[in-house]
Amino acid sequence: MEKKDFILASSSPHRLLLLEQINMRPKQISPADIDETSYLHETPSQYVKRMAITKAQITAEKYPHENILACDTIITVGRRIIQKAQNDEEQKQILHLLSGRSNHALTAVCLIEKNKRQSLRFSDTRIIIKRLTDKEIQDYTTSEEWHGCSGYNIEGQFAGYVRKIIGSYTGIIGLPLFETKNLLNGAGIK
Repeated sequence: MEKKDFILASSSPHRLLLLEQINMRPKQISPADIDETSYLHETPSQYVKRMAITKAQITAEKYPHENILACDTIITVGRRIIQKAQNDEEQKQILHLLSGRSNHALTAVCLIEKNKRQSLRFSDTRIIIKRLTDKEIQDYTTSEEWHGCSGYNIEGQFAGYVRKIIGSYTGIIGLPLFETKNLLNGAGIK
């Protein structure tokens, strides 16, 4: 597959596979290392947008003559951002919180072009989860497929617990393809 004229500021293998799905393989991968602490009174949508923009800006400083694509995805329940669980007990608490409720996958995608023009796209996907039994919570936690994810991995067995998705399925995985393709095409990257 031909590499396109942009650098991806993410080390996520899921995002790379999604980009390849739309024939948009980056010429280089250079993840941005930033402080991901949220600000006091910052809404989840403000937070995810700030993260994507900051990742793009940090990477653009390292590569000032390149197109930079950066993104960030979070799972929220109300105004609460679901952080990645550090152990099985934290994961069980998250699953109890999500059980029988809807949550949102918020993804922001930022492109900084060579000419320094900055564009941002935002995706908000609502996911409705069935009421989980204690056994389902235990089984999912034991599966360890949630490792590295905030909340769950929609591509695995957790998909069997999702009653409904309203929005972008690929946004839940970490890169809304419709918004991303239009962003790159708009910058002349085809």
